Amino acid sequence: MDIFYTDHFVLPLPPGHRFPMEKYARLRERVAAAGLADGGRMREPAAATDVELERAHDRAYVQQVQAGTLTSAEMKRIGFPWTPAMVERSRRSAGATLEACRAALARGIAVNLAGGTHHAFRDRGEGYCVFNDSAVAALAMQAEGRARRVAVIDCDVHQGNGTAAILAGDPSVFTFSIHGANNFPFRKEESDLDIELPDGTGDEAYLAALEQGVCHALSAGQPDLVIYLAGADPFEGDRLGRLALTKAGLAARDRLVLTLVRDAGLPIAITMAGGYARQIDDSVDIHFATVSIAREFLDRR
Repeated sequence: MDIFYTDHFVLPLPPGHRFPMEKYARLRERVAAAGLADGGRMREPAAATDVELERAHDRAYVQQVQAGTLTSAEMKRIGFPWTPAMVERSRRSAGATLEACRAALARGIAVNLAGGTHHAFRDRGEGYCVFNDSAVAALAMQAEGRARRVAVIDCDVHQGNGTAAILAGDPSVFTFSIHGANNFPFRKEESDLDIELPDGTGDEAYLAALEQGVCHALSAGQPDLVIYLAGADPFEGDRLGRLALTKAGLAARDRLVLTLVRDAGLPIAITMAGGYARQIDDSVDIHFATVSIAREFLDRR
């Protein structure tokens, strides 16, 4: 299975910063130890180019990110301090989703061990998101003639507001977000399909709503490719989640999405999106299970 990583581009975060950067390195170590990628198929991606980024983002914004000329308020909204490593990592993370999409279209399933930066808008970033990798990748696959229509299935606990805004009015990309109603972002955008869940939603109710949503997204969107944001943050132990899914429920979520996509005969590129568990190894466990399940489905294709 093709797996792409960017964790070696380290962001220098301020003391006490709450974003769990180390989860990415721990995840890659576990994936490598388990042999989930075929020989030579776990690798560093190329950085997304300006041309690729500017299909989803304003040129002025891309140039400001690159040059480090965003204002302090704009950087505060993103949540990271500006450094050359931040720029490189953000480009590589988008590049990883681009390469995962190409690999999925060729072989059925591929994984970005980061990505899911769905709060980045056309002209700004927010919520730890600089470039919107899902929008960048969807538009690139169309521009490259690899996919005519794309569906984004966003199972992060937070609404994919940036994705919805960038792709609003584009009938060729169907955006579906299932998320906490009372969670960030507090001003929601309008996806093609939004399912908002109350605080404390558990496995059974979540899975029932998800099945309806995915079936609708695949039917209405008629995609040639699915991009799946497999966030770990609906977990009951997540600091930023407010939902109550168990690890077993999240594994069932992944199996449900992959089953419905497989039965529709579609390729799927998977990104990890959020995960902020009180115990970081819980987030790593959830992400690792997603990759393991993806490998099972690839082996059965």
